[in-house]
Amino acid sequence: MRSGYFKETFSQHVNLTDSTLQRVWLVIALAAVLVAPLFLGFYGLSLVTLMIITAIGAIGLNILTGWTGQISLGQTAFMLLGAYAYAISTQNWGWSPLLGFALAGIVPTLASVLIGVPSLRLTGLYLAITTLASSFIVSHLVLEFDGLTNGASGIFVNRPVIFGYGFHSDASLYYLAAFIGCLAILISLNLRRSRIGRAFFAIRDNDNAARVMGIDLRAYKIYAFMASSFIVGISGALYGIFLSFVTVEGFPFLLAIEALAILIVGGIGSVAGVILGAIFLVGLPEVISGIFSLLGDDAQGLLATSAHEIKGVLYGLVIILFLRLQPHGLMGLWQDARRAWTFWPLRY
Repeated sequence: MRSGYFKETFSQHVNLTDSTLQRVWLVIALAAVLVAPLFLGFYGLSLVTLMIITAIGAIGLNILTGWTGQISLGQTAFMLLGAYAYAISTQNWGWSPLLGFALAGIVPTLASVLIGVPSLRLTGLYLAITTLASSFIVSHLVLEFDGLTNGASGIFVNRPVIFGYGFHSDASLYYLAAFIGCLAILISLNLRRSRIGRAFFAIRDNDNAARVMGIDLRAYKIYAFMASSFIVGISGALYGIFLSFVTVEGFPFLLAIEALAILIVGGIGSVAGVILGAIFLVGLPEVISGIFSLLGDDAQGLLATSAHEIKGVLYGLVIILFLRLQPHGLMGLWQDARRAWTFWPLRY
């Protein structure tokens, strides 16, 4: 009888997966992604596209918070910078969308250095408050530099045209988001098994032990800020394209809470958990909306007038329940079920 899962060689340890079952599920997932537009209507396709964009941003935050242990509430700032970098470069300056996406990653990366360097000695709540302050500073600067950003008026964003192909339809935008999402997953998984990724985990688990082992805490924390903000900036550019309009009001602070909730619900540190958490959190308001529709017109009216507040309450309840009942998130539930199946009837 199998007594556990063990890696016997270094090549097995650094492989993305050595499980045939995982490879089968991966093929099934990719096939589902490819054929989804054939079965989803306009609303369903928009919802799935939003799930993918949200998952990309959460993957970026997972590098900083889930892997390195640096709690950040600056998700909104980096998404906003990425969205404006793309909008300004493509709409105002006439750059190609590929250069716009590159700038959408570079600008938040440079900003993360400015935010990360003064925050190197901070941890926990103090770091969270510092990154939270950065969100308000970035929003204020965007509004003040109205000659570049159009201030509160915002910037309209056209769908990109890359190599002569226009992503004007909802299905084509979905495929663009899915392609970038796959790239983000591959980059994060390969980063995780690299020397830098292993240093991130060492810092998260015990920064003093990591320092004794020769890991430069300051340098690797900055690396984590930079890698995280680059991916988050790309997700901000995609979100701006999805909305077709970039403005400060389109990137509320609730997005930062949503990203943290995704990590908690899915399982902190797990890329697969991030994907599950994004599906759960983005789909949750739709489930609640369906429940409210069954309760009558009064409940629907309440949802229509207080949707933002209800969404915030839902995120708060989900975070509390998962922290209290299942701190390892949805991936923890899956692992518990797998262990129970593998070791049955000797599980207990």
